Amino acid sequence: MNEPASREERLELGVELLAHLEREELSLPAAIDRIETVTTSPALTRDILDAAEKRGVIEREDARLRVRRGGTYVNYDSQVVQREGEFECRRCGTSITTGHFVTLDAGELGPFGSSCVRKVTGRDDDAE
Repeated sequence: MNEPASREERLELGVELLAHLEREELSLPAAIDRIETVTTSPALTRDILDAAEKRGVIEREDARLRVRRGGTYVNYDSQVVQREGEFECRRCGTSITTGHFVTLDAGELGPFGSSCVRKVTGRDDDAE
């Protein structure tokens, strides 16, 4: 996997990840859980949320986010790639032998285990 090299690339990847969530609304902690797969920097996390709001990707109210997207869910057939190898899940840190990578226009995010990739994209509700 190629790590996003610059702050700007990580910002773009974070905004795009939020734009592709399958949930229309989620708590701020759930959104941060997903953003932490891109960065653990509190300053960059704030910048991602601010940029997403300015671009009309999300609306923030209190500790909730509403995703404003036009059907841009992650397509698991074409945007989630599986690779075999020795990986550590980017979300939970578990050792995995099958890595799931999410391919977005801004870059690739992963590896994730099979359940974590579903949580990161919002397909499973557990990250709420």
